[in-house]
Order: sequence, then structure tokens, then C-alpha cells
Amino acid sequence: MIHAGEAKVFMSTRDTLIRAYMAGAILSLAAAFAVTVTVQTGQPIIGALLFPVGFCLLYLLGFDPLTGVLTLVPLALIDKRPGVRPRGVLRNWGLVFAGALTVAVMMAVIFTFAFSVDPNAVGKAISKIGESRTVGYADHGATGMLTLFIRGVLCTWMVSTDVVAAMISTNVIGMWGPCWSSSTWASSTRS
Repeated sequence: MIHAGEAKVFMSTRDTLIRAYMAGAILSLAAAFAVTVTVQTGQPIIGALLFPVGFCLLYLLGFDPLTGVLTLVPLALIDKRPGVRPRGVLRNWGLVFAGALTVAVMMAVIFTFAFSVDPNAVGKAISKIGESRTVGYADHGATGMLTLFIRGVLCTWMVSTDVVAAMISTNVIGMWGPCWSSSTWASSTRS
């Protein structure tokens, strides 16, 4: 894990962005697919069962989701690897975040015809999920913000276990378990 984090710090800007865009694209497609199935069938468990396919695929292909670099890259800094500095960690995080944000904007464009119309049922469901995970805490003031922050930390921590599990798994079935449990937990807490 430390070696992987170190390699990501020294990866070229081009390669880092490619991995981030691909991870964002695969996760966005997996999420859109899961939400589409949920909206069309009315059965959230079906979407929750299908979403892990995206996680497994991006890990098999070696792409970098933001949670992956948030997990691995600091390990090289903590281990005091030669040449690994806070600036390099922040550079990597920033590039991967930029890639993920770009894909999110492109998905928003797709669901709204470049912000010219209201989104369809799937776009509205995705919007509702995002809104409930952020704006829904505003009614509670500072305690809501604290809860939102802690929930974000715990969710990132949980998804980070997928990164670790994928690194120690020797087959696709081994990757499926942690990815499935994380996504079904995440879908069950969308209230």
C-alpha cells in the first residue's frame, strides 16, 4: 500500500488525470445504472446489488477513485518515503478531485441537456440523493454540519477499506464482497 501511494505521488499529471477520469466515468456510469434500475423497478436492492460492478471494474483496471488516493497517498508521506512531500500529496489529491469533478459536471450536462431542461426521473433521483446528503443537514445548524463531516469521514473510511481489500484479493470474487457490502450499506443510509 505504501509503494502504491508513493507511485501515485510521482505519477505524471497526464497519467493521474487519465486514471481519475476513468475512475470517475466508471463510478458515474455504475451509479447512473444502479439509480436507473432502482427508478424503473422501484426496488433499491437491485440497484445496490449492481453498483459494486463499477467498483470491481475500476479496481481491476487500476484506476484511481478519490477515496483510493485519499487512502494510499498519505501512507508514503507517513512512511517518510524519499521525495514525498505534503505538496506532492496535495497535488495528487487535487488532480484526482479535478478529474472526478469534471466527470460529475459532464453527467449533470447529460441529465439536463446542458442545463436547459429539468432532469428526467433518474437525474432527479440522483439529485435527491446528493441533496439529502448535504442540504438535508442544514436544518440542524452546526450540529448538522458536524454530523455531515463525521458521516463523510466514516463513509470515506468505509470505502477506503474497498481499496485495501482490492489490493489483497486474489480474484474478482474476493473483490466483490467488500465492494458489495460498502455499496449496500451506502444505499441503505440514503435517508
